[in-house]
Amino acid sequence: MCGIAGYRGPGELPQARVRAALALMNRRGPDHSEARSFVGPTGRHTTLLHSRLGIIDLDPRSNQPFRAGGTWLAFNGELYNYLEVRRKLEAGHAFVTSSDTEVVAQALDHRGAAALDDFEGMWAFAAYDERDGSLTLCRDRFAEKPLYVYLDGGSIYFGSEVKFIAALFGRLLKPNIEHLYRYLVNGYRSLCKAGHTFFEGLEEAPAASVVRIDADDQVSTTRYWHPSFTADAVMSYDDAVAGTRERVLRSMELRLRADVPLAFCMSGGIDSNSLICTAKRVFGYDVHGFTILNTDARYDEQEMVEQVVRETGVRHTAVPISPDRFLECLRTLVRQHDAPVYTISYYVHWLLQGAIASQGYRVAISGTAADELFSGYYDHHNSYLYEMRNDPARFASALAEWHTHLGPIVRNPYLRNPLVFVENPAERGHLYLDAKGFAQYLRQPWSEAFAETRYTDALLRNRMLNELFHESVPQILHEDDLNAMFYSIENRSPFLDRALFEFSCRIPTQHLVQQGRAKAVLRDAMRGIVPDAVLDNRTKVGFNAPILELLDVTDPDVRGWLLDDSPIYEHIRRNRIEDLIATAAMPNSESKFLFYFINSKLFLEEFGE
Repeated sequence: MCGIAGYRGPGELPQARVRAALALMNRRGPDHSEARSFVGPTGRHTTLLHSRLGIIDLDPRSNQPFRAGGTWLAFNGELYNYLEVRRKLEAGHAFVTSSDTEVVAQALDHRGAAALDDFEGMWAFAAYDERDGSLTLCRDRFAEKPLYVYLDGGSIYFGSEVKFIAALFGRLLKPNIEHLYRYLVNGYRSLCKAGHTFFEGLEEAPAASVVRIDADDQVSTTRYWHPSFTADAVMSYDDAVAGTRERVLRSMELRLRADVPLAFCMSGGIDSNSLICTAKRVFGYDVHGFTILNTDARYDEQEMVEQVVRETGVRHTAVPISPDRFLECLRTLVRQHDAPVYTISYYVHWLLQGAIASQGYRVAISGTAADELFSGYYDHHNSYLYEMRNDPARFASALAEWHTHLGPIVRNPYLRNPLVFVENPAERGHLYLDAKGFAQYLRQPWSEAFAETRYTDALLRNRMLNELFHESVPQILHEDDLNAMFYSIENRSPFLDRALFEFSCRIPTQHLVQQGRAKAVLRDAMRGIVPDAVLDNRTKVGFNAPILELLDVTDPDVRGWLLDDSPIYEHIRRNRIEDLIATAAMPNSESKFLFYFINSKLFLEEFGE
């Protein structure tokens, strides 16, 4: 895991800007930083910057930018199957390191973009070919690693973080107020749907794609991976379980590769414990799990966590949530993210990463994307009922199980109707809940209807794929990366594995929910590895905290800060915020809006003109 940045343009980049960018890149790579500049055959200038966090082959010989043949590489991420790819290359290539970086560089130099099909990992890289003067930018299949791009006339700036681009560009970018409204009104789910960012003119390089800039600056974008979403109608439930187990274990085996110790983000749920118990019980890894200790009963998972600790003997550290310096810390985090923090969960996650870093870890593993691969959210149960509508026996059983197990705990007013999608398959009101009310806080009218990408005609699977590629996982990855990098930690997500994803897309929909339990296939795949108490637990929690436990809005100083003059009040009605913080019992959706408001205020104070 590292930081990358760079420039392509008609003139030489001032060295003062290069030094400024490298200084900002230190958190992503405290072990080494370097820049290399090139002039191509047509006179175009290219600069690659890299800061290194050593994870594999800690020797300086693996520092970057790294040269292999005519290719110079600035690489952020990990090639987990680098040993297998290296073996394919060793017949015709001599290697000088034991790093995954050299494997990536050698493979690209030898095969170009065709080599990507062999890669299993996470990455964002820039590769300069000194033979023809071309520059290639690339991101992994699931966009686990960030890569921003900014165009200014005939110049291109890119980087792992916005602040790196601003340093190379020589001035701050202009906030995108439209995107800020999107965040305030529609919430985090809306942020990654159409390529918008919080700064005007700033884009993200697309996932699973290669962007090539030739010697004359002609740009072409090619997608190198086209996933298939067709279920295998004849796959039995037992085959689905066995295939899932095999691929989870292989993914975990690959992601345990490192020359430094790994830590695990630990909850009481199936996702993180599938990885923790696999590492401990299957591969004998000395697991150390870190858990947020929550005082709110709605988010307390301590009982399940303690059950895993007792049965498996993993080491465990509980991390308490503290309200100390909340606004100060949140401002620090907004600066780190170059954006509002998407939800309060990621403030809590940042606290967790701090605890992991305090014990010397450089890698943290989390259970991101299990819900999107195997089903896991409450609305998936309603969607499942829609999918089973033409199977009377299965539908009747699933409906009865919904009433028994889901009805008593679901709070969303749309989802309290188990037949919401049977009655209207296009209903999506549960996703932008209360958006019309939040729009009333704005000084000017703003609205944006919910939209989704069509991947398949199957409602449940299409929802899961939209969550994976647009509505949930990209947001988690964005926040995880920046939180971890604040502490110079690499984050790994074993469920984002190509073979595991492609197999999950073949599982027939009827297998996904069994006896009122979502993630049925994953639960049974982990049977005998994860304690039964966890696998049979129906409660879904996750990292979270109520904002009023972190922020006392009755405190005169806090109230004064919230209502004092600020650029945010050019966009938000102050009297509405005054009314909001006077509410004695703030509903969950309004507490989320208060968090969005605070982050938007901090963002404009830090980055506004």
